[in-house]
Formats: sequence, C-alpha cells, structure tokens
Amino acid sequence: MSTASGAAVVVGVDGSADALRAVRVAATEATVRQRPLRVVHALGWPRRNMPASPAPAGPLDGGPRYEAERIVARAIAEARAAAPDLDVTGGIAEGEPAEAMLGESPKAALLVLGDRGLGGFSGLIVGSVAVQVSGHAACPVLVVRGRDDPSGPVVVGVDGSELSELAVGFAVEEAALHGTDLVAVHAFNHPVSAGAGDMLLLVYDVDELRSDEERLLAESVAGWRGRYPEVAIRPRLIRGRPAPALIDQTATARLVVVGARGRGGFTGLVTGSVSQALLHHAQCPVAVVHRPDGQRADAPARDAAGLRSGR
Repeated sequence: MSTASGAAVVVGVDGSADALRAVRVAATEATVRQRPLRVVHALGWPRRNMPASPAPAGPLDGGPRYEAERIVARAIAEARAAAPDLDVTGGIAEGEPAEAMLGESPKAALLVLGDRGLGGFSGLIVGSVAVQVSGHAACPVLVVRGRDDPSGPVVVGVDGSELSELAVGFAVEEAALHGTDLVAVHAFNHPVSAGAGDMLLLVYDVDELRSDEERLLAESVAGWRGRYPEVAIRPRLIRGRPAPALIDQTATARLVVVGARGRGGFTGLVTGSVSQALLHHAQCPVAVVHRPDGQRADAPARDAAGLRSGR
C-alpha cells in the first residue's frame, strides 16, 4: 500500500450497477481519507451486447475503447455526484480486470470493487475478479457487498498474527473516520500446534485456554485505545470457528475487516479460508488487508502459553 499523501483510492468499474455502488463507496472513502479517487476500467472486462468493432453507422471511435470511455465517464460523474469536491480522475487499462487492478495496487491507498458485475455471477466464485484481487493485492481491498448500514460498527477478526495486527489498525482507523465503534472478534476452538515440530495437546484445561485467548485478544487491541481514544473498542471472544463467528457478526456491521492470511499459513486465498468465506457470505462490505510491501506475513504468532486457536 502506498502511504504517500497523493496515493489515490482506486475503484474498478465495468458499467454494472454493482460497480456504480462501489464508486459511491469509494468516493466516500476517498473523501474521509482526504485522498483523490481514480476510476479504472479494464478492456478485458465482460461486455454485454456490444460488438467488438464500431458499427458501420456508428462513431469512428466506437467499439470496446469507446464503450470503455463511456463507462469511465459515467463512473466519474457518479463519483462527483456523491462527493462534489472530490478530485476524481479516470483511466483505461489494457488486459484482464484482475491483472489491471493488481497493477494499480502498489501505488494505491485502497482498492474498491463490487462483488459481482457484468459477468452475471449469482455470488462470488473462485476466479472472480474480487476474489483474485483480494488474495494478491499490495494494498487493502474493499469489496462492496451485502447491505449498507452506516450506523453499524466496524468488525475486525483477530488471531494474533502480523496481518491480524495490520487488520486491527486498518479497522480502528476506519471506525474513527466514520465515527463508529469497533468490535474485535477472536474465535477459538482448541489448541493446535504453533508450528512444525510442536506437539498437539490432546488434553488441556478449558478455563486456562479461554484465559490465554482472552489475553491474546486484549493484547491485540490494547495499543490502539490510546491512539484512537474516540473509538469505543469492544473485544468479543467466541468459542467456535472463525469464519462462521465473523459471518454472524456481519448481520449488524457496517464493515468487516480481516487479514489476507492468518495463522493458518495460507499461501493464497483457498476454499475454507476466513477471508474467502467472508467474501462469499458476509452480509456487509468486506475489507481484506495485506502487508504494505505486498510480502507474505503468515508466520504463526504465539501467545504466552505457546498455543494458538484451532481452526
């Protein structure tokens, strides 16, 4: 993620209603962050009922590029209607949409996407643009899905990993920018080994485990209270699997935030990961946070007892 003051919030558009909703959300995010907005359309995005070349009686510059320019212009107009004072620019990228958006990510403050578009998906499926970009971007990715609830809290998943710490930082800043509370959720089942060579405990003290998990959660949010005193931070410890626990919280949230990979050591978004489960099933927008330099940060983090939550 670019932290330079001029780094833009970037939104991908394809001409669909979902993309225009993403533009409005992106305009709001750019406004509260005091950053410009960049609207990007990739020529590889699906198009419906559009010829590959100009019609004989149509404009000489018709065809895919003419349609792309029209899509970008409409999205810019939508953004300016939502935020009249916002600095908005647009661009057309060659190639496939996921590739184009990933190319934007190293110099972006935030990428914003709709969760479905002209491809006509009934939901996110493996290979869709939002899933690919959320798994591999070099900056946080906000996928606009579900319902809008401006009064709801920001919810963040906590697991003690480095990316979880970055997700908490993003989430508390988001809560401060939008004047809402933060709910920090940590879910656990049972102890598992913290790394190769560690023995899995078959017998353990449930109360001791809960105490360890409570400490992990408290330590994960402790430093942020002083930096953002205006944000009410509410830790929430849940006995259960992380994905269902977080999905349940999205019923009343304005946004749910997770790290791209947690302590499970995923090398990418795969079926069953918490982030992908949220992209499929969350009832509110989802933000997936990456390391600023785009490098992996999925090494296990231990609590004081050398245990980490079962997944």
